[in-house]
Amino acid sequence: MRYAQMMVASVETTRRAAYIDHCKIAGSVFKEYGALEIVEAWGADVPDGTLTSFPMAVKKAEGETVVASWIVWPSKAAADAAWTKITEDPRMDPTTNPMPFDGKRLIFGGFDLILES
Repeated sequence: MRYAQMMVASVETTRRAAYIDHCKIAGSVFKEYGALEIVEAWGADVPDGTLTSFPMAVKKAEGETVVASWIVWPSKAAADAAWTKITEDPRMDPTTNPMPFDGKRLIFGGFDLILES
């Protein structure tokens, strides 16, 4: 069963280019280790909520934009095996490819794909 890992974060709006550069490097690493598809999305219509919302979930600050991304893998086992390699890959070292957002406010999860159309 195909498997997707999804992420939502908040990025300083002025750091959009740095975010894209980071994602290009990370995306090529993910693909090298078996990812089937990688999507990065920059928030265009992400409203504040009253009870819950993406901005609330990532504690979006003034001057930030909510981003969402997902990686599709052939299976959870393939994703797990890839992450072992990804975390050891020097291209993902935060000193050479720093995350251009606050990782403490990142929401991340893995999902079995139960319907694709």
